[in-house]
Amino acid sequence: MTDTGRWFLPMAENDRGLAAWCLYDWANSAFPTVLTTFVFAAYFTKNVAADEVSGTSQWGVAMTLSALAVAVMGPILGAVADNTGRRKPWLALFTLIAALSAIMLWTVKPDPAFIFHALFWIALANFAFEMSMVFYNAMLPDLAPAEKLGRWSGWGWGLGYIGGLVCLGVILIAFVQADIPLFGLNKSAAEELRITGPFVAVWMVTFALPLFLLTPDKTATGKTISEAIRDGLSALSQTFQQLNNYKEAGWFLLARMIYTDGLNTLFAFGGIYAVGTFNLTFEELIIFGIAMNLTAGLGAVAFAWLDDWIGPKVVILISLASLSVLGGALLVVQSQSLFWAFGLPLGLFVGPAQSASRSMMAHIAPKSMRTEFFGLYALSGKATAFLGPAFLAWATSTFESQRAGMTTIIVFFLVGMVLIMRVPAVNR
Repeated sequence: MTDTGRWFLPMAENDRGLAAWCLYDWANSAFPTVLTTFVFAAYFTKNVAADEVSGTSQWGVAMTLSALAVAVMGPILGAVADNTGRRKPWLALFTLIAALSAIMLWTVKPDPAFIFHALFWIALANFAFEMSMVFYNAMLPDLAPAEKLGRWSGWGWGLGYIGGLVCLGVILIAFVQADIPLFGLNKSAAEELRITGPFVAVWMVTFALPLFLLTPDKTATGKTISEAIRDGLSALSQTFQQLNNYKEAGWFLLARMIYTDGLNTLFAFGGIYAVGTFNLTFEELIIFGIAMNLTAGLGAVAFAWLDDWIGPKVVILISLASLSVLGGALLVVQSQSLFWAFGLPLGLFVGPAQSASRSMMAHIAPKSMRTEFFGLYALSGKATAFLGPAFLAWATSTFESQRAGMTTIIVFFLVGMVLIMRVPAVNR
């Protein structure tokens, strides 16, 4: 058997490669957990920005621009990658860009003079992180058999949440709560919070290595990069022109575009809301983040079995309905104890909404166009991603209330539920 055949034929049952693939979720989940959701986002609004309201708005603008860049480049590079064959080189490139940009967050001092500096590097890091997910997600249907896509996707998400939990825990113990932080960092200069960027960068690169060493990749097509770009752009153009031939995928991507706006906005501003409205300290915020990741990981793993049993569409609907109810409660409660009571169960449905979305795309994407369709999947998550932060920033600024801003998230969940009802269930 040729070397190519040796790598390609066993891919569906390559459990070692799939385990390494899942570990990449552990590696990269530290980025959104620590930097764009909890610690660094809250540090920016509370310590770097002039005030929390303007800081929330500025953060929203940066995330919006980052999302627009992903929306444009995701489908293009996904189509190009389908024509080069291999996905791991692209994944490595964007993983490194995200890590290097995260390292630069160390230079952001607690001073409004560093506002632009902070926003530039976090926006670039977030762009690279999201782009890496295009190529990472596209690997799944080539690795796992169709009847197990739900559980492997769910196990990956679950492992990712546990990875984020462990990373947050290490940061809490070694830096934030320590009287003398590791490496003798100076708390008066917020170094125990600024170190989160470099720490996450090292975490990502270290735990991403098994994927690059153990997980098989598609065989290279032999096309030059110029040929791949030409053919990829041509294929992408044809896909857009023939979207009526992919109605199932089209309705799903439209629905996901809306409800993912709500999820992304929740991730980007959840920590900011907790600090600004419920006055959580950084230590309390990290503890909440750890607990939230635990419930999210448990939810992703538990619903992974349901995904393969009742289908990803039903799992998504259950998750969105639950997120709407619990999220609505968090908008009206006043005490910290009730914030914890409704906030922690929220995590049980965040993971399944994401995991089932990935497995559904893996089921319906055409085999020869998987990276391109996961590029469109990224587009669906980012094309209107500016709407979530933009509406939240507008409502926060107009009503001078973080509660008013966060209310807009529920609308995205409800509209997404209505749209996904048009998506046919996955045939098994």
